[in-house]
Amino acid sequence: MGAKRGEIDFAALIEAGQPVVLKAVATDLPLVEAGRQGADTAMAYLSRFDAGRPVVGFVGEGGIGGRFFYNDHLTGMNYVAGRAPLAEYFERIRAGIAGGEASSVYLGSTDVDTFFPGLRSENPVVATGDLAGSGVPLASLWIGNRTTAAAHWDMSNNIACPLVGRRRFTLFPPDQVANLYPGPLEPTPGGQVVSMVDFIEPDYNRHPGFRDALNVAQVAELDPGDILVYPALWWHRVEALDDFNVMINYWWNAVPAFVDTPMTTLLHAMLSLRDRPEGEKRAWRELFDYYVFGPGERAGDHLPPHARGALATLDHTAARRLRAQVLQRMNR
Repeated sequence: MGAKRGEIDFAALIEAGQPVVLKAVATDLPLVEAGRQGADTAMAYLSRFDAGRPVVGFVGEGGIGGRFFYNDHLTGMNYVAGRAPLAEYFERIRAGIAGGEASSVYLGSTDVDTFFPGLRSENPVVATGDLAGSGVPLASLWIGNRTTAAAHWDMSNNIACPLVGRRRFTLFPPDQVANLYPGPLEPTPGGQVVSMVDFIEPDYNRHPGFRDALNVAQVAELDPGDILVYPALWWHRVEALDDFNVMINYWWNAVPAFVDTPMTTLLHAMLSLRDRPEGEKRAWRELFDYYVFGPGERAGDHLPPHARGALATLDHTAARRLRAQVLQRMNR
């Protein structure tokens, strides 16, 4: 799909409900051009914006094959997380490129404006106003060598753009959750629940439903300057395919900031609903469909405005009041 930066209706793409690849939209950005000249040039360009803060990074031995995941016994991770200057991570990556110790290096979800001030304005993947009315986007950098992020989902809509190096996204719709065999809710590699399936050598005896997931998988092969847009809750596995890779992504939500995270609701539902008898759960499903998953105004339309309470359309004040009621009930 062809497009020009500043003319992309990201909200409309998200509303369509499917991943979309926009080819060669950002190939003119300075960091993309630096990457064409090689890893050293790209690192030097990035270093110009380095705020000097220690950066959170993951380092794994060569034996993990770039796949940042659990250890074999699920008692911890197969990598070491820590903080270090950006230059130290770059030296590790350079050593691998030069044929030395090939450790896997991954700096994930690094806030651009905090750690690389000025980089976003000089490399405007998303133009000012592109996401108007859709909340303030969070821009993050993802830096490393040949790494793989296990399939996971995020709670926000996503715009992803490789700036240096190629990326491969393998995406699955949210209804494939059972066929992807999610791991523990915590701890997790990188903060999100991940699929326990080994995509390289899948064990179909343990994970038979994965065949069905593969039947509906979508694969996006991205070159530097391409953009991938996909909705919240889509599962995605991300492979960085070159010796040095940099990607920027933008997360945003199409709801006001006062709307709480649904993950809190899910966790509380496990506490309050999951272990009830099946008949009760079916009845609660009807109530949730009526109050939550149906039209927002339906539950209160037949009441006069002064009597609607939490059934009225939420604004900042109403959300604060409802949150206080929830906390009061949970603290009993």
